[in-house]
Amino acid sequence: MKLIRFGEAGKEKTGVIIDNKRYDTSAFGEDYNEHFFETDGLNRLSDFIQTNNNLPEIGDNTRLGCPIARPSKIVCIGLNYVDHARETNATPPPEPVIFLKSTTAIVGPNDDIIIPQNSVKTDWEVELAVVIGKRASYVDEADAMDYVAGYVLHNDVSEREFQLERSGTWDKGKGCDTFAPIGPFMATTDEISDPHNLRLWLKLNGKTMQDGTTANFIFNIPHLISYTSRFMTLLPGDIISTGTPAGVGLGMKPNLYLKPGDVIELGIDGLGSAKQNLVPYAKN
Repeated sequence: MKLIRFGEAGKEKTGVIIDNKRYDTSAFGEDYNEHFFETDGLNRLSDFIQTNNNLPEIGDNTRLGCPIARPSKIVCIGLNYVDHARETNATPPPEPVIFLKSTTAIVGPNDDIIIPQNSVKTDWEVELAVVIGKRASYVDEADAMDYVAGYVLHNDVSEREFQLERSGTWDKGKGCDTFAPIGPFMATTDEISDPHNLRLWLKLNGKTMQDGTTANFIFNIPHLISYTSRFMTLLPGDIISTGTPAGVGLGMKPNLYLKPGDVIELGIDGLGSAKQNLVPYAKN
């Protein structure tokens, strides 16, 4: 299945994509949240769809939100591609680098990205993100894929000055409002035959900046789930974003950063594509 959430920001309804058409599943009566995944929601939703053949169709121009209702956390993995580590003059890590991205950064796949106040180094990162399907704590690597509900496209937008030059952890540059566009949909595991062999790409103003493959992970998905679950409990609906390949603005010589009016397009095999416009911060 391909799960979507659609409508006005903060008031999204649930839906699915079937044969490239969008359908409203709000009559199912549940959001795609922690409780949904924890209570066998994917199978229950599948049964609902099979017994409801007249689901309302959703217009192609309807806004899409993040396909997962506010997860408890977004766990991000830094420097998980050798080429990206090298372009940023970092040593490939001996263990996964973990940081957290605030859930208030989440927006829909085609929503605007706001360049933060006083930002001069806002950057892009196309990433494959994994959605956790059940509570995970001290998971064995051999069992880790059993904890995966599906996969989503994620742009791990980053402000490099905040991240690297303002002291402290990376989180400062990762959690700004709109810095986590996610979607367009969540694909369940049966939709993705091999998550370790997916092309992912990103264009800036029509020019390809990133063009990589998850075959180049330093740490694969089972290892990331097992490793992360030793430091924190992963809850149903939580997201692990698996890192980005080379081609970010920080790695350019000279560096290249985002400005108002820029347009980002990105995608991953089997997970669709997204398009985001860059806009300046404006005080409400």
